[in-house]
Amino acid sequence: MIEKKLIEIQQMANGSALKREFEQVNVKGVTTDSRQVQKGNLFIPIIGEKFDGHAFVEQAFEKGAAGSLWSKSVPNPPKDKPIIYVEDTLTALQHIASKYLIEVNPKVIGITGSNGKTTTKDMVASVVGTTYRTHKTIGNYNNHIGLPLTVLSMPENTEVAVLEMGMNARGEIELLSSIARPDIAIITNIGDAHLQELGSREGIAEAKLEILKGLKQGGTLIYHGDEPLLRKDYPFRNRTFGEGSENDLYPLSVKLTREGTEFTSNIADLTFFIPVLGRHNVLNALAAIAAGQLLNVELENIQKGLRQLKAANMRLELMQTKTGATVINDAYNANPTAMKAAIDLVHDLSGYRKKILVFGGMLELGERETEMHQEVGLMLKNKEIDHLFTYGKLGEEIAKGAKKVMDEDKIHVFFDKQKLIHELKRLSGKEDLILVKASRGIKLEEVVNALLGE
Repeated sequence: MIEKKLIEIQQMANGSALKREFEQVNVKGVTTDSRQVQKGNLFIPIIGEKFDGHAFVEQAFEKGAAGSLWSKSVPNPPKDKPIIYVEDTLTALQHIASKYLIEVNPKVIGITGSNGKTTTKDMVASVVGTTYRTHKTIGNYNNHIGLPLTVLSMPENTEVAVLEMGMNARGEIELLSSIARPDIAIITNIGDAHLQELGSREGIAEAKLEILKGLKQGGTLIYHGDEPLLRKDYPFRNRTFGEGSENDLYPLSVKLTREGTEFTSNIADLTFFIPVLGRHNVLNALAAIAAGQLLNVELENIQKGLRQLKAANMRLELMQTKTGATVINDAYNANPTAMKAAIDLVHDLSGYRKKILVFGGMLELGERETEMHQEVGLMLKNKEIDHLFTYGKLGEEIAKGAKKVMDEDKIHVFFDKQKLIHELKRLSGKEDLILVKASRGIKLEEVVNALLGE
């Protein structure tokens, strides 16, 4: 993590007015949460919609903070404390991160996309981590605050930084890319997430392509080549991955097992294994392979890195219940593209007594919200699904679509989570497969926890 004297921090933050007696105070690490302050940290008070971190600066010092930033527009700063004054604390955080990244000078891999960002980030980090000292985004620290904090937690000897870039609106990816200045940019796909804010898939594509704003000269874009909205003539190097043979990387065979997914590709006479499920994750793996090749990682190490992947929680997470059922916890997020991938996955998996889907609503879809939920139900046509459970009003719309292509006695609509859990437990048992998926705000992980007896 960053280790500097406060006078150096002041310079990096474009700050001023640090008292001379504090200039040589050492700082180790940065936090924006006063509850997580460790001795020697720099505390950065962020002003949010419902809070102002400046109210917790005194508390941060009591917990051992070595210094703090302070926005000039905020009155009543603490007296006789190591305070650095800045125009805006959030902008200062981003300046410090950007300059620290330049100092450490790792190769930077920036990753964005509608689906699969976190899984791809984990795959890339696992692949390049076989060869280089690698630092990656932890959890969902992928926004205008999280990405700088990820950078500032990076060890000084880092050789490759793998940074996930999330967004809710236009301009956000451009900001993150301008901080990170990636050597390699990856766009996993263009889906339907954030339609409410961006209006169309074309708008989503434009927002994701903002990652190119910070791409270093001589950098490379890796992107999903099957996506027409990304197929362009770019004025820099690029590599494509996808299902089609016109891509630079594409799968030749895919085999789903209960432990994960095996696949072969056009790039080598090797079988790769990833301990996560789904054909869509093969495409994420191909993006990781492409990144590894650009950094001259040996194919055997790429193979090893993918096999050693540690998947993030609630993203196609495989679990076993005490009754012998297999649960796939995919309750972290959802949009139509991801729902289709989940349906296809359960359809393709074999060897189970019954296959059960538990679907909740997809949030932030905008004006076509009702129609898009019904379309998810229609995706169940001719799929090997024994039961569909839905939760909530948006889940009910999925059920309405499903009733046009499935027997109604296989469809179970609930507005009470406990009743859903009770009926799901009654209907499921040994050798059954249950996949649970919804947007994060629906909290369907509560269903998973109940099935596991937690």
